[in-house]
Amino acid sequence: MKAHPLHETVSRARDLSEADRRALRADLRAGLLGDVRTERAYRLLYATDASIYQMEPAAVVFPDNAEDVRHVVEVAARAGVPILPRGGGTSLAGQAVNHAIVLDFTPRMRRVLEVNRDEGWALVEPGVVLAELNRAVAPYGLHYPIDPSTANRATIGGGIGNNSCGAHSVIYGKTSDQVLSLDLLLVDGSRVTWGQEPPANAGGLEGRILAELARIGREQREEVERRFPKIMRRVSGYNLDAITGSGPPDLPHLIVGSEGTLAVITAAKVKLAPLPAARALAAVHFETIEQAAEATLAALEHGPAAVELVDDVIIRRCRAHSSLWRLAGYVQGDPGAVLLIEFFGSSEAEALSRAGSMSAAFEKRRLGYATVITTDPARQRDMWRMREAGLGLIMSVRGDAKPVAFVEDTAVAPEKLPAFVQRFKEIVAGHGLEAAYYGHASVGCLHIRPMVDLKTREGLAVAEAVATEVADLVLEFGGSLSGEHGDGIVRGVFTERMFGPRLTEAFRELKRAFDPRGILNPGKIVDTPGFSENLRVGPALRPWEPATYLDFSAEGGIARAAEQCNGQGACRKLDGTMCPSYMVTLDEEHSTRGRANLLRLAMSGVLPPSELTGDAIHEALDLCVECKACRAECPSGVDLAKLKYEVLAQRLRARGVPLRSRLFAEIAALSAAASRVAPLANALARLRPGRLLLHRLLGIHSARPLPRFAPRRFEAALRRYRRTAPPATGVRGDVVLFVDTFTRYFHPEAGIAAVRLLEAVGYRAVVAEGVGCCGRPAISKGLLPRAGRMARRNVDLLAPYVERGLSVVGIEPSCLLTFRDEYPDLLRDDASRLLASRAMLVDELLMKAAEGGPSLRALFAGAGEVLLHTHCHQKAGPGSEATLGALRLAGYDARLIDSGCCGMAGSFGFEAEHYEVSRAMGAYRLFPVLEAAAPDAQVAVTGVSCRQQVSHFTSRRPRHAVELLADALAPRHPPA
Repeated sequence: MKAHPLHETVSRARDLSEADRRALRADLRAGLLGDVRTERAYRLLYATDASIYQMEPAAVVFPDNAEDVRHVVEVAARAGVPILPRGGGTSLAGQAVNHAIVLDFTPRMRRVLEVNRDEGWALVEPGVVLAELNRAVAPYGLHYPIDPSTANRATIGGGIGNNSCGAHSVIYGKTSDQVLSLDLLLVDGSRVTWGQEPPANAGGLEGRILAELARIGREQREEVERRFPKIMRRVSGYNLDAITGSGPPDLPHLIVGSEGTLAVITAAKVKLAPLPAARALAAVHFETIEQAAEATLAALEHGPAAVELVDDVIIRRCRAHSSLWRLAGYVQGDPGAVLLIEFFGSSEAEALSRAGSMSAAFEKRRLGYATVITTDPARQRDMWRMREAGLGLIMSVRGDAKPVAFVEDTAVAPEKLPAFVQRFKEIVAGHGLEAAYYGHASVGCLHIRPMVDLKTREGLAVAEAVATEVADLVLEFGGSLSGEHGDGIVRGVFTERMFGPRLTEAFRELKRAFDPRGILNPGKIVDTPGFSENLRVGPALRPWEPATYLDFSAEGGIARAAEQCNGQGACRKLDGTMCPSYMVTLDEEHSTRGRANLLRLAMSGVLPPSELTGDAIHEALDLCVECKACRAECPSGVDLAKLKYEVLAQRLRARGVPLRSRLFAEIAALSAAASRVAPLANALARLRPGRLLLHRLLGIHSARPLPRFAPRRFEAALRRYRRTAPPATGVRGDVVLFVDTFTRYFHPEAGIAAVRLLEAVGYRAVVAEGVGCCGRPAISKGLLPRAGRMARRNVDLLAPYVERGLSVVGIEPSCLLTFRDEYPDLLRDDASRLLASRAMLVDELLMKAAEGGPSLRALFAGAGEVLLHTHCHQKAGPGSEATLGALRLAGYDARLIDSGCCGMAGSFGFEAEHYEVSRAMGAYRLFPVLEAAAPDAQVAVTGVSCRQQVSHFTSRRPRHAVELLADALAPRHPPA
């Protein structure tokens, strides 16, 4: 395809020589408060968004303020290189990728500058994440009402660029309805503020732009009236309707939805709305999607705040997800679709009454086969989370055929939705495809994703054919090809088809008025590259598969495991546990998405294969603490910890094993030796000269206290306990207690507590002879061959027990869960899979014993407040519910801290280069909660790393949750 003349800047940026790039970097850095990155591996982090496209940037700039932005614009104009203002990189149409200087506002320009509670507005910088803005204004009883499903990582700037909407647009409208004024940087470097009144006596470029707008508005008034869709959810094309009315032009409205192609936003004044006093949420179940679409109109008669559709594909994927399956707990049977219908009210009773009234009307009209209504905020949050995770859940399907975004944003009038869905399904079926359906039924905007393999020429041709037929269908129904995600490239290729040649030329005239040289995100909305150009994956892709130590067969190979990241950016959120390093650095390189992208690029041929074991990828993986939260919280199921283990192993094979990694991997053997002289070892560990020596030789931070060896090992402590303990009845049978390294040598009291607890509830605890370190330290350092040998030994020693049906229980999540997670991948045999199926934490076993049998409550007499922080591997696997339930069963007033990662992460927090990041991770949420708690509240943890971190950085002295459970036992169960 011949490049449009305005796109000469794109070609120039793509083809920069290294000398030109160094000169560009020097020019950008001169006088910049922010930062600039031009290394190729780093630039490639910004080559993709959540779309099907990939374009390598020329540089990445992190501006600190509006003057930084002006400087970048002026440098770009002199060099003739495009600029791409970028938000969270969650765009689905390709508008956030280009051969350009990327402006990433998210690390620095993310400030809430002013909040006016009385007038209901906030002045914010473009990098502010929507959820963070809402946290800032919630104390005033206000919120920013635009709520896309990506609100926990999408930014104000990106939302303005796309004219984002969300679930509640039926009452709040689009972003264009919320913007009061914009601070803009024009392409000549001039700063302007455009509000509700047009500027008077404007000169220079601003004056010329305003004159052109007046002309275009006059000339295109009738054509806009004739061609623009008469629906609320039109976000395609430029908003010429903002300048064609009889009144003054609505200049902010014109900029909204322009995808960074007209000006650069440096601040925005946006409306705030009062928080709803109460909400009721109804989930109405239907046999088919068509039935749900038909019922949408009936729902709208009752004045809902939202009507969202979720189809059976999302429900099935949610139920199959290792952690998110709980979110589908409200679903009754196997519906073809569910409508989530929300009502606001001045009180809970009013909201519930409105939901009940609708439910009664539905029942009378036989709409839906089941309805679930709740006013419980926690349950509502889970129901909404499944809807919000929809994109990631449908993309979690394995294999090359994916439900990709190329026709996923159509919008029609709600009354036309049933017929439109039927016709859409006919197009999809006509090409032999299946599709997933979800979205904003209230306003006729559905995200429909056909399953197609873009890696084949046939699949790509089918995708383009479907996109063309859908564009014609949308035209026939008087709808918009984009209902909220914008045009970018994937819909920009159909601009003339949708709006006609006259309006398309008017769009070009508008673009030239603002951007005569074509440096502002060229090739978006109009004059785009071809549909099949610049693909992220395509027929030309030839990924290579290195031989791996771990089993990646379930993922389809390691390359496909990295490809599983689709760019939707859930790892960039600032709540939950994923991704702790991103939360404290705000650096794309340290997000799960960034790391997965680099691995994908190295295995797809964009980066040389040698980069898989090179420094750039190693640096990106360096701050990954292997918390596994991505496996649990990434809706697409990206398991970055597993990828990191493998890549480290590949690097060690190529470069050798550092001494520190080897020593940490052998922590069990070293601890066994040192524990024999525990008093001496503890004394040496406290001496500053010894710690300084460890710092200098091994890079272990001198400020970090080393763990203290117990006076006696676990086995000795167990023999001592057995001499005074009542005999174990074993009425429930035997269980094997796995004694991890840290319990054996450092905290045997926790192991004895586990024995007391098990035997008190009727189990006989057996300690298998010879079972040693689980291999977790070796795995975390990439010493997979060594870990495999450890795994083989343990599996063989435990085989006689698990073959008899015994459970293997433990108290250290990182160690016990290695049996579940890594052993089958390391050994790839039935014996390891059998052990994985029989391994569980002690508190899981306790809660299992409490189900369906005599009450265990009488065994306990616990009391007082307990704050619980659980290990990341536990959160990512079995979850915290069993530990929390066990503490409450024991009589404690237990509360789970929403704490994310403590930051210790095994050896990570000991390493000098990671010490401050480790501290920052804990200080992000966990430490403040602990220090603010009541002095008499006990702190319970489930991991030894968490115990070390909290003890070091706070005034609290945590204990293992199992110890508190044992403390709560009646007196007939004596302590150690």
